[in-house]
Amino acid sequence: MPVPADPTVLHPLPGQPRVVLLKPLVTSPLIEVGEYSYYDDPDDATAFETRNVLYHYGPERLVIGRFCALGTGTRFIMNGANHRMDGPSTFPFPTMGGSWSEHFDLLTGLPNRGDTVVGNDAWFGHGATVLPGVRIGHGAIIGAGSVVTQDVPDYGIVGGNPARLIRTRYNDEDVARLLAVAWWDWPADLITEQVRTIMSGTVADLEAAAPPR
Repeated sequence: MPVPADPTVLHPLPGQPRVVLLKPLVTSPLIEVGEYSYYDDPDDATAFETRNVLYHYGPERLVIGRFCALGTGTRFIMNGANHRMDGPSTFPFPTMGGSWSEHFDLLTGLPNRGDTVVGNDAWFGHGATVLPGVRIGHGAIIGAGSVVTQDVPDYGIVGGNPARLIRTRYNDEDVARLLAVAWWDWPADLITEQVRTIMSGTVADLEAAAPPR
């Protein structure tokens, strides 16, 4: 009987410490990652929370869905990176200590775009950067080196700096059908049985394999 992959192991590929599953890795209550989403980095993939989620002082969250693939150097810039821009200087004096800290009120009310949310089955190319508050749809592809400043639609392919929509992987009707199927929410046993359909089948094939609602 086919056996699903174990979503709780840290290193899913034997002999490849550069690949980590993020759900069993992350500890921050501000980061939520779905099962099987992974990060690949030859230097230290286990340092994802500190090296790849930057300026995360809260309270906004980073939410990543299931079955996402994050290439080396994928980074999420969080709202803590914001500075005041309405005065002569953008320098954050109150954070440096001393009597400057008495002016911490100058850092309140900075722009906050809210949570950064990534759907299921998204693929991030090498060195992609996502700015605060961006929402990336299910099945999206983020090109290598992209700087994502705006929301990405479901099954959209974006690239560049700033990232622009290159095309969508499916037409609107098929995107709606794929979202209705939502294969990433299927039971693990059914996903295991239908791996070939999920990876190389048609939308109709997926619909035929879907569990009854």
